[in-house]
Amino acid sequence: MLDSLITSKTRLRLLVKFFINADNHSHLRGLAEEFGESTNAIRKELNNLSEAGYLQKASEKNRICYSANTRHPLFLSLQDIIRKYIGLDTLVEEVLNRMGDVERVVLTGDYANGLDTGTIDVSIKGNALNEEYLDMLGIRIQEMIDRKVNFTLLEKDLPSGIILYNKAAE
Repeated sequence: MLDSLITSKTRLRLLVKFFINADNHSHLRGLAEEFGESTNAIRKELNNLSEAGYLQKASEKNRICYSANTRHPLFLSLQDIIRKYIGLDTLVEEVLNRMGDVERVVLTGDYANGLDTGTIDVSIKGNALNEEYLDMLGIRIQEMIDRKVNFTLLEKDLPSGIILYNKAAE
C-alpha cells in the first residue's frame, strides 16, 4: 500500500531502514552495498530526504553518516506509518489476542536493523503462553501482512531489539 504512494523503491527502503528503528544509521557506500544499488541512486534519495529534514547528517571518519531526524515534527508519524507498512501493528495485535499472559514482544533480526528482507523475527516472553496458537498464528499473519514471521518463545531475558509491546509499561 505504501509502495503505491512512494514510487521510489530506494526511498521506501531508506525510510524503512531509518524509521523502523531510530538508532539505525549508515553511510552512502554501506547503504549501496546493503541494498545492492548504485551509489548515485542512494545519494539522490539521501539528499532528498536530508533536504526535507527527515534525515540528519553527521561527519564520521571522513564519511557522512545518515540517521533519522528524531526532532522532525513528523518523525513519530513516519515511524508509525513505516511500522504499519511492515505490519508490526497487526502482528502485535494478533499475538496479544489469544497468546496468554504476554509480558513483552521484541522485534529482532533484520527488521530491527532496518532491512526489509521479508522475514520478521519476533521474540515473545510471558507466562503460560499458548504455543499451539503460535504455530497457526505465523501462517495467519503471513497471509495478512505478506511477510514470513518467525516466533521465538523465551522464558528468560529477551535479546536486544525493538520493543513492540511491554506489559510493564502499560
